[in-house]
Amino acid sequence: MSVVSELGESRLLHLPQGAIRIYERGHGEPVVFVHGLFANAAAWRKVVPRLAGSYRCITVDWPFGAHRIPMAPDADLTPLGIAGTIADVIESIDRSAVTLVGNDGGGMLSQLVVAHRPERIARLVLTPCDAYENFPPPLFNYLCWIARVPGAGPLTSQLLRLPAVRRTYARSRFAFGGLTRDPISDELIDHYLHGMTHDRAIARDSFAFLRAVDNKYTIDAAARFRSAGLPVLVAWAEEDRFFPFDHARRLAADFPNARLESITNSLTWVAEDQPARTAAVIDEFISTTPLPGRPG
Repeated sequence: MSVVSELGESRLLHLPQGAIRIYERGHGEPVVFVHGLFANAAAWRKVVPRLAGSYRCITVDWPFGAHRIPMAPDADLTPLGIAGTIADVIESIDRSAVTLVGNDGGGMLSQLVVAHRPERIARLVLTPCDAYENFPPPLFNYLCWIARVPGAGPLTSQLLRLPAVRRTYARSRFAFGGLTRDPISDELIDHYLHGMTHDRAIARDSFAFLRAVDNKYTIDAAARFRSAGLPVLVAWAEEDRFFPFDHARRLAADFPNARLESITNSLTWVAEDQPARTAAVIDEFISTTPLPGRPG
């Protein structure tokens, strides 16, 4: 079984920024999921089947390092530029407002969407993610350094083509190892890092984003939270190593219409470690915050 087989039907959406692969499964209110750096739509493969009976689940290979189709050479791959791409995708696939769910770097991007392009966002779900001054977490600063050193990025991509190097690195605390309680499979590692290691244009996209990383984006977004009246769920892993639970409390306090839920026995990737709990809190949140004109 493929790592994307549970995500539903796949299609390409063509935007000026480039082609974006989208998966859809289920019917009902639309829920759009945003994964983190060097992950893709497969990050939500354990959550989508649990929600697709009630919602239209839309997962996307965002241009965030694990996509398979390069973006246009002139695409804006800064954090704010990718947030704009997320908003453009939402406007292209659904005329109604969506629930936006973000994790890891995808939660950071979701904050930027709500701060700058909120028109189509009905609800926001933030699971452990970059916020405030913590973008990126200190342990991952080295990625930005690699992206800025001439020649270092391509060399890194070539080294990661070796299966033993790729899988050892991916399971280290400097990559995916600190994001999940249990090691992810070889299949998932290879799926996430295939584009980065086999297509120079994908690597180019990845390093373009990393060169633009700056917590000015998250700090600016946080200054706008008070004016966001939409319902917000902050569902955070109590044991997260990179995104402290204090930030969850701070987010829940800064958004005027927010609630806080804790997820136990999980690290950052709650959709990997605790998919049932993650799906349950999303379902309960949506079902108890009906939109105008829709039944509760």
